[in-house]
Amino acid sequence: MNLFAANRLVTLTGAGGIGKTRLALAVARELLPQFADGVWLAELGSVSDPNLVPAAVTAVAGLEFGTGPLSPKQAAGALSGKGLLLVLDNCEHVIGAAAVMAEALLRANPAARVIATSREPLNMEGERVYPVPPLAVPAENGQEQDDYLRHGALRLFIERAQASAPLFATNRRLAAITAICRRLDGIPLAIELAAARIATLGAEPLEGPFDRIFPLLAGAQRTAPPRHQSLRATLDWSYELLVERERIILRRLAIFPADFTLEMATAIVADPDIAASEVAVGLADLVSKSLVGPKTNNGIMHYALLNTTRAYALEKLSDSGEREWMASRHAEYRRNLFELVEAELEPLCRLSAVPRSPTCVRRSARHFDRAPTRRSA
Repeated sequence: MNLFAANRLVTLTGAGGIGKTRLALAVARELLPQFADGVWLAELGSVSDPNLVPAAVTAVAGLEFGTGPLSPKQAAGALSGKGLLLVLDNCEHVIGAAAVMAEALLRANPAARVIATSREPLNMEGERVYPVPPLAVPAENGQEQDDYLRHGALRLFIERAQASAPLFATNRRLAAITAICRRLDGIPLAIELAAARIATLGAEPLEGPFDRIFPLLAGAQRTAPPRHQSLRATLDWSYELLVERERIILRRLAIFPADFTLEMATAIVADPDIAASEVAVGLADLVSKSLVGPKTNNGIMHYALLNTTRAYALEKLSDSGEREWMASRHAEYRRNLFELVEAELEPLCRLSAVPRSPTCVRRSARHFDRAPTRRSA
Protein backbone atom coordinates (compact mmCIF):
# COMPACT_ATOMS: atom_id res chain seq x y z
CA MET A 1 0.00 0.00 0.00
CA ASN A 2 2.94 2.33 0.54
CA LEU A 3 3.64 2.21 -3.20
CA PHE A 4 0.15 3.50 -4.00
CA ALA A 5 0.18 6.09 -1.24
CA ALA A 6 3.46 7.60 -2.40
CA ASN A 7 2.85 7.65 -6.16
CA ARG A 8 0.16 9.32 -8.25
CA LEU A 9 0.35 6.75 -11.05
CA VAL A 10 0.94 3.04 -10.50
CA THR A 11 0.68 0.50 -13.31
CA LEU A 12 0.08 -3.14 -12.47
CA THR A 13 1.65 -5.33 -15.14
CA GLY A 14 1.72 -9.06 -15.75
CA ALA A 15 0.61 -11.91 -17.95
CA GLY A 16 -3.02 -12.39 -18.83
CA GLY A 17 -4.99 -14.01 -16.03
CA ILE A 18 -2.44 -13.24 -13.32
CA GLY A 19 -4.90 -11.11 -11.33
CA LYS A 20 -4.07 -7.50 -12.20
CA THR A 21 -7.70 -6.35 -12.13
CA ARG A 22 -8.43 -8.21 -8.91
CA LEU A 23 -5.44 -6.60 -7.20
CA ALA A 24 -6.32 -3.14 -8.53
CA LEU A 25 -9.86 -3.39 -7.16
CA ALA A 26 -8.62 -4.67 -3.80
CA VAL A 27 -6.24 -1.72 -3.52
CA ALA A 28 -8.96 0.69 -4.64
CA ARG A 29 -11.27 -0.54 -1.89
CA GLU A 30 -8.55 0.07 0.69
CA LEU A 31 -7.88 3.58 -0.62
CA LEU A 32 -11.54 4.58 -1.05
CA PRO A 33 -11.79 6.57 2.23
CA GLN A 34 -9.00 8.86 1.03
CA PHE A 35 -10.94 10.19 -1.98
CA ALA A 36 -13.86 12.52 -1.40
CA ASP A 37 -15.28 11.89 -4.86
CA GLY A 38 -14.71 8.16 -4.82
CA VAL A 39 -13.02 5.52 -6.94
CA TRP A 40 -14.00 5.17 -10.59
CA LEU A 41 -13.34 2.12 -12.73
CA ALA A 42 -12.93 2.67 -16.47
CA GLU A 43 -12.94 -0.80 -18.04
CA LEU A 44 -11.14 -0.33 -21.35
CA GLY A 45 -11.20 -3.95 -22.51
CA SER A 46 -14.28 -3.33 -24.66
CA VAL A 47 -13.01 -0.02 -26.07
CA SER A 48 -11.81 -0.83 -29.58
CA ASP A 49 -11.11 2.74 -30.72
CA PRO A 50 -8.33 4.60 -28.85
CA ASN A 51 -10.14 7.87 -29.54
CA LEU A 52 -12.97 6.70 -27.29
CA VAL A 53 -10.81 6.35 -24.15
CA PRO A 54 -11.61 9.90 -22.88
CA ALA A 55 -15.35 9.29 -23.33
CA ALA A 56 -15.05 5.97 -21.47
CA VAL A 57 -13.42 7.80 -18.54
CA THR A 58 -16.02 10.57 -18.33
CA ALA A 59 -18.86 8.06 -18.75
CA VAL A 60 -17.98 6.28 -15.51
CA ALA A 61 -18.15 9.68 -13.78
CA GLY A 62 -21.66 10.19 -15.11
CA LEU A 63 -20.63 13.10 -17.35
CA GLU A 64 -22.16 13.46 -20.79
CA PHE A 65 -20.87 15.51 -23.69
CA GLY A 66 -22.00 16.14 -27.23
CA THR A 67 -21.77 13.65 -30.04
CA GLY A 68 -18.37 14.87 -31.27
CA PRO A 69 -15.05 13.30 -30.23
CA LEU A 70 -13.82 14.14 -26.75
CA SER A 71 -10.15 14.98 -26.24
CA PRO A 72 -8.12 13.86 -23.22
CA LYS A 73 -7.66 17.51 -22.25
CA GLN A 74 -11.43 18.11 -22.28
CA ALA A 75 -12.07 14.97 -20.22
CA ALA A 76 -9.37 15.92 -17.74
CA GLY A 77 -10.79 19.44 -17.46
CA ALA A 78 -14.22 18.08 -16.62
CA LEU A 79 -12.68 16.08 -13.77
CA SER A 80 -10.24 18.73 -12.56
CA GLY A 81 -12.12 19.67 -9.42
CA LYS A 82 -12.64 16.17 -8.07
CA GLY A 83 -10.69 14.21 -5.49
CA LEU A 84 -10.72 10.81 -7.15
CA LEU A 85 -8.90 7.61 -7.83
CA LEU A 86 -9.26 6.45 -11.43
CA VAL A 87 -8.65 2.80 -12.29
CA LEU A 88 -7.84 2.34 -15.98
CA ASP A 89 -8.34 -1.38 -16.46
CA ASN A 90 -6.99 -3.45 -19.40
CA CYS A 91 -5.02 -0.74 -21.17
CA GLU A 92 -2.73 -2.85 -23.36
CA HIS A 93 -4.67 -2.59 -26.63
CA VAL A 94 -5.12 1.19 -26.28
CA ILE A 95 -1.88 1.79 -24.42
CA GLY A 96 -0.97 5.10 -26.06
CA ALA A 97 -4.41 6.62 -25.54
CA ALA A 98 -4.53 5.42 -21.94
CA ALA A 99 -1.15 7.03 -21.24
CA VAL A 100 -2.24 10.35 -22.75
CA MET A 101 -5.48 10.28 -20.74
CA ALA A 102 -3.68 9.52 -17.49
CA GLU A 103 -1.13 12.25 -18.08
CA ALA A 104 -3.82 14.82 -18.90
CA LEU A 105 -5.80 13.98 -15.76
CA LEU A 106 -2.81 14.09 -13.43
CA ARG A 107 -1.71 17.45 -14.84
CA ALA A 108 -5.16 19.00 -14.63
CA ASN A 109 -6.01 17.64 -11.19
CA PRO A 110 -3.38 17.54 -8.39
CA ALA A 111 -5.86 15.65 -6.19
CA ALA A 112 -6.28 12.77 -8.65
CA ARG A 113 -4.54 9.42 -8.59
CA VAL A 114 -4.45 6.69 -11.26
CA ILE A 115 -4.04 2.93 -11.09
CA ALA A 116 -3.64 1.27 -14.47
CA THR A 117 -3.65 -2.42 -15.32
CA SER A 118 -1.90 -3.54 -18.46
CA ARG A 119 0.31 -6.28 -19.82
CA GLU A 120 2.94 -3.62 -20.44
CA PRO A 121 3.81 -0.28 -18.79
CA LEU A 122 2.32 3.00 -19.97
CA ASN A 123 5.90 4.35 -20.25
CA MET A 124 5.20 7.85 -19.02
CA GLU A 125 6.86 10.24 -16.63
CA GLY A 126 6.14 9.62 -12.97
CA GLU A 127 4.86 6.08 -13.53
CA ARG A 128 5.69 3.39 -10.99
CA VAL A 129 5.40 -0.13 -12.36
CA TYR A 130 4.45 -3.05 -10.13
CA PRO A 131 4.78 -6.49 -11.80
CA VAL A 132 2.00 -8.60 -10.27
CA PRO A 133 3.55 -11.88 -9.04
CA PRO A 134 1.87 -15.28 -9.46
CA LEU A 135 0.29 -16.99 -6.48
CA ALA A 136 2.69 -18.82 -4.20
CA VAL A 137 3.21 -22.54 -4.89
CA PRO A 138 5.12 -24.98 -2.64
CA ALA A 139 8.71 -25.53 -3.70
CA GLU A 140 9.57 -28.78 -5.42
CA ASN A 141 12.04 -29.73 -2.71
CA GLY A 142 9.06 -30.59 -0.52
CA GLN A 143 7.03 -29.04 2.27
CA GLU A 144 5.05 -30.69 4.98
CA GLN A 145 1.43 -31.11 3.99
CA ASP A 146 0.36 -29.02 6.96
CA ASP A 147 2.16 -26.09 5.34
CA TYR A 148 0.57 -26.48 1.91
CA LEU A 149 -2.45 -24.30 2.57
CA ARG A 150 -0.21 -21.36 3.38
CA HIS A 151 0.25 -21.02 -0.37
CA GLY A 152 -2.23 -18.90 -2.28
CA ALA A 153 -2.28 -21.13 -5.36
CA LEU A 154 -3.44 -24.18 -3.39
CA ARG A 155 -6.01 -22.21 -1.42
CA LEU A 156 -7.52 -20.83 -4.62
CA PHE A 157 -7.53 -24.24 -6.30
CA ILE A 158 -9.29 -25.92 -3.40
CA GLU A 159 -11.80 -23.09 -3.01
CA ARG A 160 -12.77 -23.26 -6.70
CA ALA A 161 -12.82 -27.05 -6.82
CA GLN A 162 -15.13 -27.27 -3.81
CA ALA A 163 -17.37 -24.56 -5.26
CA SER A 164 -17.82 -26.72 -8.37
CA ALA A 165 -18.13 -29.99 -6.45
CA PRO A 166 -18.90 -29.55 -2.71
CA LEU A 167 -18.00 -33.17 -1.98
CA PHE A 168 -14.59 -32.84 -3.61
CA ALA A 169 -11.99 -34.32 -1.22
CA THR A 170 -8.71 -32.43 -1.12
CA ASN A 171 -6.66 -34.12 1.60
CA ARG A 172 -5.93 -37.21 -0.48
CA ARG A 173 -5.04 -35.13 -3.55
CA LEU A 174 -2.78 -32.42 -2.18
CA ALA A 175 0.28 -33.77 -3.95
CA ALA A 176 -1.53 -33.86 -7.32
CA ILE A 177 -3.06 -30.41 -6.76
CA THR A 178 0.35 -28.99 -5.85
CA ALA A 179 1.93 -30.43 -8.99
CA ILE A 180 -0.85 -29.00 -11.16
CA CYS A 181 -0.59 -25.53 -9.58
CA ARG A 182 3.16 -25.61 -10.09
CA ARG A 183 2.79 -26.54 -13.75
CA LEU A 184 0.31 -23.69 -14.16
CA ASP A 185 2.94 -21.28 -12.81
CA GLY A 186 0.62 -20.04 -10.05
CA ILE A 187 -1.54 -18.08 -12.51
CA PRO A 188 -4.98 -17.54 -10.89
CA LEU A 189 -7.03 -17.84 -14.09
CA ALA A 190 -5.34 -21.09 -15.08
CA ILE A 191 -5.79 -22.46 -11.58
CA GLU A 192 -9.49 -21.59 -11.52
CA LEU A 193 -10.05 -23.28 -14.88
CA ALA A 194 -8.10 -26.38 -13.83
CA ALA A 195 -9.97 -26.60 -10.53
CA ALA A 196 -13.29 -26.69 -12.36
CA ARG A 197 -11.99 -29.63 -14.41
CA ILE A 198 -10.44 -31.64 -11.60
CA ALA A 199 -13.70 -31.56 -9.68
CA THR A 200 -15.43 -33.41 -12.52
CA LEU A 201 -12.63 -35.25 -14.37
CA GLY A 202 -10.24 -36.02 -11.54
CA ALA A 203 -6.55 -35.20 -11.45
CA GLU A 204 -5.34 -37.68 -14.09
CA PRO A 205 -6.21 -35.64 -17.22
CA LEU A 206 -4.34 -32.66 -15.75
CA GLU A 207 -1.17 -34.64 -15.03
CA GLY A 208 -0.38 -35.62 -18.61
CA PRO A 209 1.68 -33.78 -21.24
CA PHE A 210 0.99 -30.07 -21.20
CA ASP A 211 -0.23 -30.00 -24.80
CA ARG A 212 -3.08 -32.27 -23.66
CA ILE A 213 -3.84 -30.16 -20.60
CA PHE A 214 -4.03 -26.89 -22.48
CA PRO A 215 -7.35 -27.57 -24.29
CA LEU A 216 -8.98 -28.50 -20.96
CA LEU A 217 -8.39 -25.05 -19.50
CA ALA A 218 -11.59 -23.51 -20.77
CA GLY A 219 -15.02 -22.87 -19.34
CA ALA A 220 -14.80 -19.89 -17.02
CA GLN A 221 -17.89 -18.16 -15.69
CA ARG A 222 -20.14 -17.06 -18.53
CA THR A 223 -20.14 -13.53 -17.16
CA ALA A 224 -16.33 -13.27 -17.46
CA PRO A 225 -14.95 -11.11 -20.28
CA PRO A 226 -14.46 -13.22 -23.44
CA ARG A 227 -10.67 -12.96 -23.17
CA HIS A 228 -10.85 -14.63 -19.71
CA GLN A 229 -13.17 -17.50 -20.61
CA SER A 230 -10.27 -19.77 -21.52
CA LEU A 231 -6.52 -19.64 -21.46
CA ARG A 232 -6.54 -19.75 -25.24
CA ALA A 233 -8.73 -16.65 -25.37
CA THR A 234 -6.44 -14.86 -22.91
CA LEU A 235 -3.37 -15.70 -24.95
CA ASP A 236 -5.14 -14.90 -28.23
CA TRP A 237 -5.76 -11.42 -26.83
CA SER A 238 -2.04 -10.91 -26.12
CA TYR A 239 -0.84 -12.55 -29.33
CA GLU A 240 -3.06 -10.44 -31.57
CA LEU A 241 -1.62 -7.27 -30.04
CA LEU A 242 1.89 -8.20 -31.19
CA VAL A 243 3.41 -7.03 -34.44
CA GLU A 244 4.27 -9.83 -36.83
CA ARG A 245 7.98 -9.90 -35.99
CA GLU A 246 7.20 -10.27 -32.30
CA ARG A 247 4.84 -13.15 -33.08
CA ILE A 248 7.56 -14.94 -35.04
CA ILE A 249 10.10 -14.50 -32.25
CA LEU A 250 7.65 -15.63 -29.55
CA ARG A 251 6.65 -18.84 -31.27
CA ARG A 252 10.25 -19.69 -32.16
CA LEU A 253 11.32 -19.17 -28.54
CA ALA A 254 8.80 -21.84 -27.54
CA ILE A 255 11.22 -24.48 -28.84
CA PHE A 256 13.27 -24.01 -25.65
CA PRO A 257 11.96 -26.45 -23.02
CA ALA A 258 13.51 -24.43 -20.19
CA ASP A 259 15.18 -21.08 -19.68
CA PHE A 260 17.55 -19.60 -22.25
CA THR A 261 19.97 -16.72 -22.73
CA LEU A 262 19.98 -13.98 -25.34
CA GLU A 263 22.88 -15.74 -27.05
CA MET A 264 20.86 -18.95 -27.28
CA ALA A 265 17.76 -17.10 -28.50
CA THR A 266 19.76 -15.37 -31.21
CA ALA A 267 21.35 -18.63 -32.35
CA ILE A 268 17.96 -20.30 -32.79
CA VAL A 269 15.64 -17.44 -33.84
CA ALA A 270 17.77 -15.27 -36.12
CA ASP A 271 17.67 -15.94 -39.85
CA PRO A 272 18.32 -13.92 -43.03
CA ASP A 273 15.08 -12.02 -42.45
CA ILE A 274 15.53 -11.39 -38.71
CA ALA A 275 18.90 -10.00 -37.65
CA ALA A 276 20.46 -10.74 -34.28
CA SER A 277 19.83 -7.14 -33.19
CA GLU A 278 16.14 -7.55 -34.03
CA VAL A 279 15.97 -10.69 -31.92
CA ALA A 280 17.38 -8.74 -28.97
CA VAL A 281 14.87 -5.90 -29.44
CA GLY A 282 12.01 -8.34 -29.95
CA LEU A 283 12.93 -10.30 -26.83
CA ALA A 284 13.04 -7.08 -24.79
CA ASP A 285 9.59 -6.12 -26.13
CA LEU A 286 8.16 -9.54 -25.25
CA VAL A 287 9.52 -9.16 -21.72
CA SER A 288 7.87 -5.73 -21.39
CA LYS A 289 4.58 -7.23 -22.63
CA SER A 290 4.68 -9.97 -19.98
CA LEU A 291 5.01 -12.82 -22.48
CA VAL A 292 8.59 -13.73 -21.55
CA GLY A 293 9.92 -13.65 -18.02
CA PRO A 294 13.47 -12.53 -17.15
CA LYS A 295 15.55 -13.91 -14.30
CA THR A 296 19.19 -13.78 -13.24
CA ASN A 297 21.15 -17.01 -12.95
CA ASN A 298 24.69 -16.68 -11.53
CA GLY A 299 24.83 -13.10 -12.71
CA ILE A 300 23.71 -13.94 -16.25
CA MET A 301 20.34 -12.85 -17.58
CA HIS A 302 18.09 -15.76 -18.54
CA TYR A 303 14.59 -15.82 -19.95
CA ALA A 304 11.71 -18.29 -19.91
CA LEU A 305 8.14 -18.66 -21.13
CA LEU A 306 5.41 -19.65 -18.73
CA ASN A 307 4.21 -23.20 -19.36
CA THR A 308 0.86 -21.94 -20.58
CA THR A 309 2.45 -19.40 -22.92
CA ARG A 310 4.87 -21.99 -24.26
CA ALA A 311 2.08 -24.48 -25.00
CA TYR A 312 0.18 -21.80 -26.89
CA ALA A 313 3.27 -20.60 -28.78
CA LEU A 314 4.16 -24.18 -29.76
CA GLU A 315 0.72 -24.51 -31.33
CA LYS A 316 1.37 -21.34 -33.29
CA LEU A 317 4.81 -22.64 -34.25
CA SER A 318 3.21 -25.82 -35.62
CA ASP A 319 0.60 -23.79 -37.48
CA SER A 320 3.38 -21.74 -39.09
CA GLY A 321 5.06 -24.88 -40.44
CA GLU A 322 8.33 -24.04 -38.65
CA ARG A 323 8.24 -26.45 -35.72
CA GLU A 324 10.41 -29.18 -37.29
CA TRP A 325 12.85 -26.57 -38.59
CA MET A 326 13.15 -24.94 -35.15
CA ALA A 327 13.53 -28.33 -33.47
CA SER A 328 16.32 -29.17 -35.91
CA ARG A 329 18.09 -25.87 -35.24
CA HIS A 330 17.76 -26.38 -31.50
CA ALA A 331 19.14 -29.92 -31.74
CA GLU A 332 22.05 -28.71 -33.89
CA TYR A 333 22.81 -25.94 -31.41
CA ARG A 334 22.95 -28.40 -28.52
CA ARG A 335 25.07 -30.84 -30.52
CA ASN A 336 27.58 -28.09 -31.32
CA LEU A 337 27.58 -27.08 -27.68
CA PHE A 338 28.21 -30.65 -26.61
CA GLU A 339 31.11 -30.94 -29.03
CA LEU A 340 32.58 -27.69 -27.75
CA VAL A 341 32.41 -28.87 -24.14
CA GLU A 342 33.92 -32.21 -25.13
CA ALA A 343 36.81 -30.44 -26.87
CA GLU A 344 37.44 -28.23 -23.85
CA LEU A 345 37.43 -31.24 -21.52
CA GLU A 346 39.84 -33.24 -23.67
CA PRO A 347 43.04 -31.56 -22.38
CA LEU A 348 41.88 -31.99 -18.79
CA CYS A 349 41.20 -35.66 -19.39
CA ARG A 350 44.70 -36.15 -20.82
CA LEU A 351 46.33 -34.35 -17.90
CA SER A 352 44.45 -36.33 -15.33
CA ALA A 353 44.70 -39.61 -17.22
CA VAL A 354 41.07 -40.20 -16.34
CA PRO A 355 38.83 -41.61 -19.10
CA ARG A 356 36.12 -39.22 -20.20
CA SER A 357 32.81 -39.87 -18.52
CA PRO A 358 29.77 -39.44 -20.76
CA THR A 359 27.80 -38.46 -17.68
CA CYS A 360 30.39 -35.82 -16.78
CA VAL A 361 30.38 -34.46 -20.32
CA ARG A 362 26.58 -34.28 -20.36
CA ARG A 363 26.55 -32.44 -17.05
CA SER A 364 29.16 -30.02 -18.33
CA ALA A 365 27.14 -29.48 -21.50
CA ARG A 366 24.12 -28.57 -19.43
CA HIS A 367 26.28 -26.16 -17.46
CA PHE A 368 27.52 -24.47 -20.64
CA ASP A 369 24.03 -24.57 -22.13
CA ARG A 370 22.76 -22.45 -19.24
CA ALA A 371 25.68 -20.06 -19.19
CA PRO A 372 27.33 -20.04 -22.63
CA THR A 373 28.89 -16.62 -22.15
CA ARG A 374 31.32 -18.14 -19.65
CA ARG A 375 33.15 -19.90 -22.45
CA SER A 376 34.99 -16.67 -23.29
CA ALA A 377 36.35 -16.35 -19.74
